[in-house]
Amino acid sequence: MKKQKVALFAAVLIAAPALLAQTQTAPAASAPASAAHIPQRIGVIQVQQALLSTHDGQAKMQEFQTKFVEPRKKELDRKAQEIRELQNKLQSGGAVMADAAKAELQRSIDDKTKRYNRDMQDAQDEMQAENQKLIEEMSGKMQQVIDKYAQAGGYAVIINVSDPNTPVLYASSTVDITKDIIELYDKTFPTAAPTTSAAPKPAPAAPKPATAPAPAKKQSQ
Repeated sequence: MKKQKVALFAAVLIAAPALLAQTQTAPAASAPASAAHIPQRIGVIQVQQALLSTHDGQAKMQEFQTKFVEPRKKELDRKAQEIRELQNKLQSGGAVMADAAKAELQRSIDDKTKRYNRDMQDAQDEMQAENQKLIEEMSGKMQQVIDKYAQAGGYAVIINVSDPNTPVLYASSTVDITKDIIELYDKTFPTAAPTTSAAPKPAPAAPKPATAPAPAKKQSQ
């Protein structure tokens, strides 16, 4: 998949303030009064799960499925069925067809299969671009929610552990804020929950090109 250029998917969403190097240990009594208010908590979040689990994300995915995925899948199914019918015709009647007619039918199958493969690749590229657009549209809202949550909860760092490039070997479930972020997102950007799930359905595989049957042997006189 193409790398998603979404700031929300950075390994560290909220950076901790840089600490000044000290040349000597200061007495506890001389610590500034505001030191107690420096954010100390660390949290982790499954950003991709959060995006898809919000009512907003589910509604957008359902709309994406209905308006974008299903029409293209229906058209690809129709073309795939057309190719299969031609393949069946060649397999069942090729032995008695004239060589010219058989060659023309094989060319038609090959051409339609090539066009089908191009159409399927174009559809996949379009779905990738549309999916990326939806993620970018939601990422700004999600970032607002995370910022609000972090500031209210005194978080210094929140790490996106759904990013495979994030070097997190272990994180306790007690610091996972994914569920809290989903709930806060739904409250901040209320959207009616969809009635059904909208998991995208894969396009059918391209029919394999049919091999022309061997010509029937002539009977000896």
